[in-house]
Amino acid sequence: MIDNRLAPYGALGLRVALGLMFIAHAYLKLVIFTPAGFAGFLGQVGLPGAFAWPIILAELVGGFAILIGFYGRIVSILLLPVLLGALMVHAPNGWVFNAPNGGWEYPAFLALTALAHGLIGDGALAVKPVRFGAQPVPAVA
Repeated sequence: MIDNRLAPYGALGLRVALGLMFIAHAYLKLVIFTPAGFAGFLGQVGLPGAFAWPIILAELVGGFAILIGFYGRIVSILLLPVLLGALMVHAPNGWVFNAPNGGWEYPAFLALTALAHGLIGDGALAVKPVRFGAQPVPAVA
């Protein structure tokens, strides 16, 4: 059962956490790894280094969109390929993310979180929420 009074705030918490995570990972790639370093990493795992900037920008812009709820649930769904790509890169490293080169449980969790956000919706305080499917008809008093 869903608590209709509090569910929008639960969705807000999910949205804020996911948005901040994307922003933090973009920041990490920009400042700590550097775009050139991230491009080199992508090359080492068999992906084109040219993917570095699109991934960084997708995480940064997408993270802000999710954070403020600007078409956030659509952005979460659109960012699933980035998360699934990270999952595939980390899958050979084992389960735990603190394993050498990071394990796969954190990217898997984030992919499921993004999917959940896409299914649940943006929640409270969204700038531009999106609704899918039929809209409920208000009851006549």
